[in-house]
Amino acid sequence: MPERPIRLFGDPVLKTVSAPVEQVDDRVRGLVADLLDSVRLPGRAGVAASQIGVNLRAFSYNVDGEVGYILNPELEVSGEQELIDEGCLSVPGLWHKTPRHPFARVRGIDLDGNEIELSGTGLMAQALQHETDHLDGLLYLDRLEKAERRLAMKEVRESDWF
Repeated sequence: MPERPIRLFGDPVLKTVSAPVEQVDDRVRGLVADLLDSVRLPGRAGVAASQIGVNLRAFSYNVDGEVGYILNPELEVSGEQELIDEGCLSVPGLWHKTPRHPFARVRGIDLDGNEIELSGTGLMAQALQHETDHLDGLLYLDRLEKAERRLAMKEVRESDWF
C-alpha cells in the first residue's frame, strides 16, 4: 500500500485521543501496512495512526535502520528530562527544544496479538515519546516551555502551510 498523506496542525484528528485496537482485522492490517509505507520515506523517524487520519493506538518507527510498528503502546520513561531539538511531520519546517526523557519503553502487541516491547535512548526514546503523545492527542508543541511555545505558534501562523 502507498504512503498516506500526513495530517497537519489544526486538523482535529491530531488533538483526539486514539482508541485502543480491540481486534486485529483486515482494516488494522491495512493500517499497519500504510504506517510502514509512510514511515519509510526519508527523514521520518515515526508516524502515528492519527497523523494519517486514523484514531487507533498504533504507530510505526524508523530509527537507525530499524523499521517496525506497535499496537496499543503503553509508555514508560525514566531519567531527568532534557531539552532536545524536535520537529514533527504534522508541523512541517519547525524545530524546537522539547523536554524529553533520555530513556523510553513501550509495551504493546503485534498483528498476531503477541506482546512486544520497544525501548531505547537517543532518537528511539524521543520517537517513542513523540508517537505515543500523538496517540494521546498531543503534539510536541504542547510540551514546549511557555516562551518556546509562543515562538512556535508565531512560526505556525506565519508558515505557508497553515
